[in-house]
Amino acid sequence: MVNIIWVSMAAIGIIYAMLNGTMDQVNEAIFSSASEAVTLSIGLISVLVFWLGIMKVAEKAGILSFLAKLFRPLIVRLFPDIPKDHPAIGYILSNVTANIFGLGNAATPMGIKAMEQMKQLSGNDAASRSMITFLALNTSSLTVIPTTVIAIRMQYNSTSPTEIVGATILATFISSLGAIIIDRIFYHKSKWEAAS
Repeated sequence: MVNIIWVSMAAIGIIYAMLNGTMDQVNEAIFSSASEAVTLSIGLISVLVFWLGIMKVAEKAGILSFLAKLFRPLIVRLFPDIPKDHPAIGYILSNVTANIFGLGNAATPMGIKAMEQMKQLSGNDAASRSMITFLALNTSSLTVIPTTVIAIRMQYNSTSPTEIVGATILATFISSLGAIIIDRIFYHKSKWEAAS
């Protein structure tokens, strides 16, 4: 559906430009935006590579295993359907740790692996309670250090690119707490409806 909306918006814009006689401005905007997108992507790649390197150093230094141990009790409580020693817990912890450092792209493969493990655990194609909780937690934008946003702000010459960290921590706390509360409300509501 989203693809249809984007294609429709692009088609309407081009038709309007043709009828309005501003097609040359549309062409100029397309090519300048494409050039800017490539420059921005290359800048983001360098930041992503840097933080992936930092993650590797943190892994070798034992910081990631320390964080995993720190978050394990919370993750086990959030996902009571998953056995404590199941590989899905390890993938969830890796995903959460990568997201905390703002490495959404690096966290994605671990998130997919976690979902695959949870699907095997549930034994069917329907989303399990743990899968829904994990999706809600990931959608809530669990980030403490927003590396991608900082990189974009640096790319556009912000005078203080890291000033958003405090607001990010507050927004992350509120959105993650809200996602967990809503997840639990809907879970218990569905249990009550099934029982009645």
